[in-house]
Amino acid sequence: MADQQRDSQTDSGSYVKAGEAYSRDMNYLPDRITQNGNAPVDDRAGTGKPPVAGAPLCPVEPGRYRLIAAKACPWATRALIVRDLLGLQDVISVGLPGPTHDERSWTFDLDPDGRDPVLGIERLQEAYFNRDPQYPRGITVPAIVEVDSGKVVTNDFPWITHDFFFEWRQFHRPDAPDLWPSAVRDEMEEVMVRVFHEVNNGVYRCGFAGSQSAYDAAYDRLWVAMDWLEDRLATRRYLMGDEITEADVRLFTTLARFDPVYHGHFKCNRNQLIDLANLWRYARDLYQQPAFGQNTDFAQIKEHYYVVHTDINPTQIVPKGPDLSVWES
Repeated sequence: MADQQRDSQTDSGSYVKAGEAYSRDMNYLPDRITQNGNAPVDDRAGTGKPPVAGAPLCPVEPGRYRLIAAKACPWATRALIVRDLLGLQDVISVGLPGPTHDERSWTFDLDPDGRDPVLGIERLQEAYFNRDPQYPRGITVPAIVEVDSGKVVTNDFPWITHDFFFEWRQFHRPDAPDLWPSAVRDEMEEVMVRVFHEVNNGVYRCGFAGSQSAYDAAYDRLWVAMDWLEDRLATRRYLMGDEITEADVRLFTTLARFDPVYHGHFKCNRNQLIDLANLWRYARDLYQQPAFGQNTDFAQIKEHYYVVHTDINPTQIVPKGPDLSVWES
């Protein structure tokens, strides 16, 4: 069955391998959606991992695809934020699974009849099996599904947001932000790679560590990166300067989950986010932007992590705290 080491995709089974450090499986469906199905216009996605050579290419076409993205999941929330920032709401529709899932994948339990109203499916798994009845990997979000065929096209999350910017340009709103500014592109790639490996993945290395030594190493590594970010943001509004970029989207979804989940549930507890003056100011600044704040659902976030990860929270009790009204003040 699916790899249970991957977060946000399998049942409430084992995410921790005893005695081992956590390692994320980064093998996803490599298909990309490009202008006219032509060769991609850009091939760096801020992970340090190149695209898969020879991956299938599908054409950009309004209304052809549906983004399936649970607000509980940090990787999926990135796609929701970028879609809204760029003004792609009318050309790429969205389906929203609920915050929890079982061994058969994410379900559309937020919809009145328990089915996605466009795709007509109860579980995201159905779209993966429409593509490959023997699909062997995790049923992940975000996923882009072709509406007419009901088949998943891609679930490769860093390339999804990358291609929303580079390949769907003709459909961006007139005042869409330049999320990948060429003037700082090389530095931004370095920042995003570090954020991805040390922070986005770093919290999971802490939470899913299978030994004390693995946890200790992950914890120390995470806080080196958090201190670097706190220092970096002492002299700038956003990670790359005065304007929001893709780098900010990718960091924000981890920061939004830090105090309600990662601090306690994943034992990343040297400091809370609210204790870090620059990171806290920065996160709240982003949260005030509609694309960020409206796609952040703290109740779903908490329910997902505390209910699904039963190997580190076997009672499935969801804590009442912390006080999240501070994000609104």
